[in-house]
Amino acid sequence: MPMGLTADELRQLDSFVDERRRIKRGERLYAAGSTFDALFTVRLGSLKTAVLFEDGREQVTGFHMLGELIGLDGISTEAHTCSAHALEDSEVCLLPFSRLEDFSRRIPALQHHVHRLLSSEIVREQHNMLLLGTMRAEEKLASFLLDLSDRYLRRGYSASEFVLRMTREEIGSFLGLKLETVSRLFSRFQEAGLIIAQQKYIKILDANGLRQLIGPPD
Repeated sequence: MPMGLTADELRQLDSFVDERRRIKRGERLYAAGSTFDALFTVRLGSLKTAVLFEDGREQVTGFHMLGELIGLDGISTEAHTCSAHALEDSEVCLLPFSRLEDFSRRIPALQHHVHRLLSSEIVREQHNMLLLGTMRAEEKLASFLLDLSDRYLRRGYSASEFVLRMTREEIGSFLGLKLETVSRLFSRFQEAGLIIAQQKYIKILDANGLRQLIGPPD
């Protein structure tokens, strides 16, 4: 959020952040259908968003890490369309949306950045549709690992070694794959020398090899 702001504008933005909220692993930040009145930015930890169907099935719609916004799904209808849960002990900053709109009108750099964030969310949704609709199973997992690698790199962490905060089952839900398929693909990638996978620890040995698994779009 602070990108491109002056020192004075940063002080104004800091004063408008209402509160920080700590969430234990597995705890819910907000529920589907609850009233939308704020966005949340991840300060520590990571969260997932998901939709729960009437038959009890859960469809994971996204994983969110340090610095990312959560709650954009509620802007259009003023109600959240999914729920958000902590994947680990986490902390979020609460950004009241009405005040964010007011600040955005008064601070052009902030308004521009909010627009960029909304655009990024649209691009991410398009990517998720591509994952679910057109890619083969191995392409989905390769793309997922490369996306995580890139997101960690942009936050100053290692792009090749990281710990998965989500379970294999949650990865499968997000990618539209069965748990058995996800586990089999991790083993296949390891046997091919592309990664080392030890429970939740991942080390990418051959990022180019993973990219080669992903065919170019038509």
